[in-house]
Amino acid sequence: MGVFVSSDGTDAAGHEQVVFCQDRHTGLKAIIGIYSTALGPALGGTRFYPYENEEAALADVLNLSRGMAYKNALAGLDLGGGKAVIWGDPNQIKTEGLLRAYGRFVESLRGRYYTACDVGTYVPDMDVIARETSYVTGRSLEYGGAGDSSILTAWGVFQGMRAAAEHTWGTPTLAGRRVGIAGLGKVGKYLAGHLIEDGASVVATDVNEAAIEWARTTYPQIDLVADTQTLITSDIDVYAPCALGGALNDDTVPALRAKIVTGGANNQLAHSGIEKLLEERGILYTPDYVVNAGGVIQVADEIEGFNFERAKLRATRIFATTGEILRLAENEGVPPAVAADRLAERRMAEVGRLRSIFLS
Repeated sequence: MGVFVSSDGTDAAGHEQVVFCQDRHTGLKAIIGIYSTALGPALGGTRFYPYENEEAALADVLNLSRGMAYKNALAGLDLGGGKAVIWGDPNQIKTEGLLRAYGRFVESLRGRYYTACDVGTYVPDMDVIARETSYVTGRSLEYGGAGDSSILTAWGVFQGMRAAAEHTWGTPTLAGRRVGIAGLGKVGKYLAGHLIEDGASVVATDVNEAAIEWARTTYPQIDLVADTQTLITSDIDVYAPCALGGALNDDTVPALRAKIVTGGANNQLAHSGIEKLLEERGILYTPDYVVNAGGVIQVADEIEGFNFERAKLRATRIFATTGEILRLAENEGVPPAVAADRLAERRMAEVGRLRSIFLS
């Protein structure tokens, strides 16, 4: 078992390091991308997904790890950005041996990268990985971890949505508004609860029948529709993409009827330029990596000894951060995504520079 490619200083999308990992015995094929350690060790989840090919897996990890650097910077964390992907169908190849083999590779980076849950990986998986490495967050409560990070991810998205509502309608509440949620999985289900409690009406869709049944049982007042296309063309005030990335593209944006887009999914913009298309249509987009940072705030808190109330307080500040970005965007005449990037890059540059000050 060994790393067959380790490229320090690689220029792949500006990354510091990209590591390819393989263990033939367990079937493990993984890629760990470290975009930046300017603010501290890189933190980002491990995605377990059946990519079409290696190129697709590499493209995803490069994109996701860059996004984590910006997310962690704007969340006020002293952590850099990284991400990992395991290539394969978790329902078919995920085993204790594979996860522990992956943990050995994480350990080999000696703390440059901390992993956590993502699509296809769960809290029990982190407990298994932690048997081979100490650089794991998002562990179960039984092992002193933070548990399900979706809880504060959804709370942060809700705070970002409140800030967008205040910017658009002058009041930080979704009461009386109609919110469309695409994806009632880990994050979407908690977000639905916050919105209903706030007085919003919710329309939602999901490709998973179990999620639909959960909604029918738990929140029968949710208006369920057949698919995302039906959702985005519905009479909604806010669109909340909470499934996989690329939700905002050349087809969906022209069809959107919402005035605000705030969701939990990563990498919602399918390509560069979509943020301008949203602005041209008068749709306020709150950058995904800003509003969905509650989860990373939760698992980052675990590194220093988890305290839920402290982590929730930090996630609540996403309201203020989102508001600051929206005001900056308006003042500088740029889309919110551009304003958010500028703030993140400024913090990485200013705080990262301090590491050049020698301490004897």
